[in-house]
Parts: sequence; C-alpha cells; structure tokens
Amino acid sequence: MEHRKIALRETVTTRDHRELIIEGPVPPDALAEYTMHPKLDAFRRPADQHEALVEIASLEEGRILLAREGNQIVGYVTFHYPDELERWSEGGMKDLIELGAIEVADDYRSYGLGKKLIAMAFAEEQLENMIVFTTEYYWHWDLEGTGLNVWDYRAMMEKLMKSAGMIWYATDDPEICSHPANCLMVRIGKEVPLSSIEQFDRVRFRGRFMY
Repeated sequence: MEHRKIALRETVTTRDHRELIIEGPVPPDALAEYTMHPKLDAFRRPADQHEALVEIASLEEGRILLAREGNQIVGYVTFHYPDELERWSEGGMKDLIELGAIEVADDYRSYGLGKKLIAMAFAEEQLENMIVFTTEYYWHWDLEGTGLNVWDYRAMMEKLMKSAGMIWYATDDPEICSHPANCLMVRIGKEVPLSSIEQFDRVRFRGRFMY
C-alpha cells in the first residue's frame, strides 16, 4: 500500500497579527523539536501527547498535520491505522485510515485552524487511495470550554469534516449507537477499489449481508 506524504506548508497572519505556520505531514525528528501549548490537554497531558504525536509520525501510515506559532504547537490533527483492539481494524484493511484526533488550543480556536489542517491533509490527492474515517463521541467534546450544547457541537464537527468531503455513514457499532450525537464520518478516495468499499461495509455492519 502506497502512503503518499507530500510535505506542505502555509503561513497565516491572523487579524490580531499572529503569524502561524500550518504544515504537514511533519516528520518525527522535526516534530520532536517543537513544544506543546499547555492547553492542548484534551486527551492527555501535553508532554505525553507530544510523545504520542512523535510516535504516530514515525509510523509508515501515520501523519501529523500541525499549526504552530514559532516552535510551539497550537493545534494538530492525526491520521493512523485504527487501534487493533477496535472493530475498525477487524477487516485488516491497509487502505483504511483513521482521522484519530483534532485539537486546537483555546486561544487559537477563532482562526479556522481545524479546517485548514484537514484541508492540507487531503491536498495534492494524498489520500485518494484511502478510506478515511473518524468516530465522533460526545464525551470527547469540549462542551464546557466552547459553551455549546451537544447538538451544536455535533453540528460544528460535522461541518468541519464535511469541508474535506467526509460524510455521515450508518453503523451498528455499539459505542456510536450509545448516544444519538455520536457519529461515523467517512471519505472514500476516488482510487479506492470496490472490494475495499465492500470490506468496509462489512466492518461497519456486523452480521448484516450488504450484497
């Protein structure tokens, strides 16, 4: 399986005169030289998350897109194979990639960085030979920090993912079905063969004959 990684970079000057760099996929050695913003703590402590990002960047399929101010990371998005303990790995698919996490530090959330990061990830047809999916769970959302209710946050995340061509897909996965705000969103690249699409359908619906 070919993992296309084309290093891209964009400089953004914000309305309050901050100069931010959007770049990726970032190689692990460069990523290790950066520091994490102290508010990037949605998933684990910033130092631990930084270590995890470097590990993901070291994977053959892994890719990290980030936004930084100077050498400080203020936002990132991760792509990698699904965890082997999750149902999404059951098909053994080499062309199924998970958009695993997206996080932007509180003070930088008004600059549209999430949308820019995701757009860069899909630029230059890097992921046209992949099925990219993301699982959205309401218990990961920063409802308190944003002041949004669960449905407004869901709408915001859905709009963000749709900006890259990801759409809602049905599934019988118990975790996703455990709350109506949770959802599975997917983008199928134009080079993905029908056999992979059928295999993905079998993964997202257990015990159901699709064809």
